[in-house]
Amino acid sequence: MYLAATLTAPVMPAELGGSQISSLLEALPGIASVLRSPVADALIKAMRSAAGLADFTPEDAEELVRYAVRRGLIGPDEGDRVLAEVQEGLRKKKPVAVKKAPAKKKKSHR
Repeated sequence: MYLAATLTAPVMPAELGGSQISSLLEALPGIASVLRSPVADALIKAMRSAAGLADFTPEDAEELVRYAVRRGLIGPDEGDRVLAEVQEGLRKKKPVAVKKAPAKKKKSHR
């Protein structure tokens, strides 16, 4: 009877503390890139876009606005206004060729 009750009871996931997360990241190399935040990806895309190295999409803007609203950095009304402005701006934007990162020069061994 005890075993059946144990198997059917819902299990609540435990929360990880900062030191546990650090230990996990150290123990499993490469896991940080798998667990990377969509907000981090959107920020990287925004920076690359500002430098002309990548395109910035409405989805990236939505991710950043959702994050700002969730954290209380901006209100939902302002988030909606910003998204409307960004979407309008991206619609009007002329397609621009994305610059490629310069290739590294090989050192000649003479």
